[in-house]
Amino acid sequence: MKRKTFDKRHWQRAPLVEQRVVQLPAGTLVDVVARRVTQPKWVTLGGAELCILDVNYRWVYFAPTGAKHALTVQLNAAGVPVQLYIDVGAASGVDPEGLPYMDDLYLDVVARTTPDWQVQRSEIIDQDELEVALVSGDVTPAQYRLAWAEANAIQAALHAGTFAPLDVVRGYLAKEVGALSP
Repeated sequence: MKRKTFDKRHWQRAPLVEQRVVQLPAGTLVDVVARRVTQPKWVTLGGAELCILDVNYRWVYFAPTGAKHALTVQLNAAGVPVQLYIDVGAASGVDPEGLPYMDDLYLDVVARTTPDWQVQRSEIIDQDELEVALVSGDVTPAQYRLAWAEANAIQAALHAGTFAPLDVVRGYLAKEVGALSP
């Protein structure tokens, strides 16, 4: 299992970022705006090509306290959500610098949204990484089952419009209009 810390201050793909960590009652949020990008980042989701990183794109990461997942909302330079990326993990917390971390369970859920935040399509990805981790002993059979249960629950909540971390990020963004804006 690998530990992921959400810290983009030394991001090679975006050598100039503004990053702010915010402690919320429900968890820790990291708000990042890429001011300079060496190369835009494109991904394919459901056959559609999406640009998820370019100049003035914003990534808002939210790690809910005690949850087995963390959400990254990727917004374009106009502040329109482009993709949701949810990491599935075991333990999570905050490191001594105040940055959230998660012990990654390899599976992730990605979703494409409409400009008004409705989930259009989602996929569970990195199944092959989870299988390799199980065979190599990096995750236990119980952690393997937890990863799948959590990913399936996240995907269902996204499509039902009940994924609470998304509401937290939307509320934060509504209050922070102009904060770290392009």
